[in-house]
Amino acid sequence: MLIGKRDKDEYIPELSWSFPGGRPTYKHSLSMSLRMEIKKKTNLDVNVVDCFFARTLPERPEFLQIYYFCEVTGESKKPKAMEKFKEIKWIKPTEVEKHFTTSIDPVVMEFLGALEKGEI
Repeated sequence: MLIGKRDKDEYIPELSWSFPGGRPTYKHSLSMSLRMEIKKKTNLDVNVVDCFFARTLPERPEFLQIYYFCEVTGESKKPKAMEKFKEIKWIKPTEVEKHFTTSIDPVVMEFLGALEKGEI
């Protein structure tokens, strides 16, 4: 699982590590917007497999988070931190709680646990 470290998020100051992603554009579908944001922030090309969860943040209820499962495509280069990320790294899916400073929904943790066990 790839996560990125931000210097300071303008919308959620307590956010440090996060999943790559971003705000969708009105010109593109959600999956196309996600692919473009991931490319812009990590230099990786991904295939969006599925949307597995959506929620608002308890810390910021005006924000809607949509969680997607993506796979890096074969033509991708080595990932690198770009745009708002100052660092990116690969971790085991269940290690996100060690890095994230914002809440992680139990549904997301359940999905990540299944992913780590190879059930997904």
